[in-house]
This record gives sequence, C-alpha cells and structure tokens, in this order.
Amino acid sequence: MKLYGIPLSGHTHRVELFLQLLQLPHEYVQVDLANGEHKQAAFLAKNAFGEIPVLEDGDVTLADSNAILVYLATRYDVSGLWLPRDAVAAAQVQRWLSIAAGKIAGGPATARLVNVFGAQRNLAAAQTMGAQLFTVMEQELQQRSWLAGEHPTIADIACYSYIAHAPEGGISLKPYPKLCAWLAAIRALPGFVPMPVTPVGLATEEM
Repeated sequence: MKLYGIPLSGHTHRVELFLQLLQLPHEYVQVDLANGEHKQAAFLAKNAFGEIPVLEDGDVTLADSNAILVYLATRYDVSGLWLPRDAVAAAQVQRWLSIAAGKIAGGPATARLVNVFGAQRNLAAAQTMGAQLFTVMEQELQQRSWLAGEHPTIADIACYSYIAHAPEGGISLKPYPKLCAWLAAIRALPGFVPMPVTPVGLATEEM
C-alpha cells in the first residue's frame, strides 16, 4: 500500500492517521508539489485532477481523502465501528464527511492555506466561517463525545486535522472547551500520529 501526499496537507494527514489507527502497513511517498510533480503525466495517471492524497492498494488506486477513508473502513475495519452499517448511523457519518469537504475546507483549511502557503484567498471570510462552524460543533459536542455517535468513526478522522491546526489560520480554539476535549480524545487514540505544526497565526500561542 502506498500513500502519496505531503506532511503539511491535512487531507493527506487524515488518511495517514487512519492508516495508523488501523495498523495498516504502507509506504509514504512524498509528492514534490513545489516543482509541480502532481501536474505531471505520471501523477495525473493516478489522479486526473492532479491533487493529493492518492492511495494505491494493489490494483486499486483512489483519490480524494474522504473516499479513501470510506474505502479503508469498508475493506479493512472488520469491527464495522469506523463506518457503521446501520442506515442512520452511516448517514450521520456522511453528514460530517460533507462538512469536512465543505465548511471545514472553506473555513479553517482555507485560513491555514493563506497563512502557511500564502494562497490568495479571503482570510477574514474563512476565519468567520471557521468560528461559526466551531460554535455549532461546540453545541453538538455538549451531547456526546464523538461527532457521529458514542464511539469514534471516520467522521472524526475526516474533521480532525484542519480543526486541530485552525490556530495556524488565525482561528482560536480557546473559546471551545468541548471541541478541544474532542481533539484531545482523538490524540489519545492508540496509534495516533500528529501533523507537523507551522508556527504562524495563533499556533505559537495555542499549539
């Protein structure tokens, strides 16, 4: 199994984290984004969009971090806990996968993209979206410890990386104690691996 990505990518990290939690042996292949390796023919043959991460597992090649999480949970999690088979529980997980691809990507991930990589995005709008999202999550986590039920699922894995690193985008986590407790619970899972911290934004104060 091979995972193609970079250490500072939250999308890559969520896959790396889940591979480690499932104790699945794999090779980490770092893609040279700075020199455009992801836009060259060899990589485009793996993902025509030229984006990371990509997972190769035998004759299976998959792109999109959330799709990869679904694949790994379905194929390798015999417990069925990471992606429940029950219709309602599965829908709850899917809700958070959609939030990861929407509000998290547009909020804390985009704010971090501006501060860490110098991307030309609306930083203030991304920070506002992140704060609004965290307010809702704080309320929901008053009722339970995990996002989609009483135990961790791929919903938590999909949402963790960019929320944990929101201070790099200038979005404080201090106003959200339940959210911080949820982050700590993920870090306490056996096999957890962190994503490198970049000292920008509020990171030097909060991380």
